[in-house]
Amino acid sequence: MPQMAPISWLSLFLFFSIIFILFNMINYFIYIPMSSKSNKLNKIYSTTMNWKW
Repeated sequence: MPQMAPISWLSLFLFFSIIFILFNMINYFIYIPMSSKSNKLNKIYSTTMNWKW
């Protein structure tokens, strides 16, 4: 049985690496955060501190 040429290993590595990177990019950019979190962030109340010297 003949051995596989190194150029074939390199092309397979590049092929699977590109697919892996594209898959991760698609999953990263398709994620939509929940709107309820953004509503909670907008409701931050700040209390003013009156210093009495």
